[in-house]
Amino acid sequence: MLHGDFFTINNLEKTGFDITADLVIDAGHKIFEGHFPGQPVVPGVCMMQMVKEIIEKVIGEKTNLVRAGEMKFLAIINPKENNMIRATLKYNIEENGNMVVSATLFKESLIHFKFKGLFASQQPHS
Repeated sequence: MLHGDFFTINNLEKTGFDITADLVIDAGHKIFEGHFPGQPVVPGVCMMQMVKEIIEKVIGEKTNLVRAGEMKFLAIINPKENNMIRATLKYNIEENGNMVVSATLFKESLIHFKFKGLFASQQPHS
């Protein structure tokens, strides 16, 4: 889990199935000692995990990533130059309980990460 350690959520708004969250990345986190020394870059796997944890926070359940139909890393996030980003997510819940999610991490007009995929709740649905 990265929330509360690697990143925090300053503001989270949910309207229907649309989510907007303002995120702050800890530029001093130990991940950056190895990725990369002197030139920190937020790892792609961390961007994906941030999206997962935002969805989990909103729905109140743990999830598994089932399918990543689109995962585009468009611009690096250097936490020393830019540790505040915004996340927008749109999701819908299918009859079987799976969640179709599209997400973007960005700062102003610069898009860092785009994702479209499917998450499943770890809780059994009847």
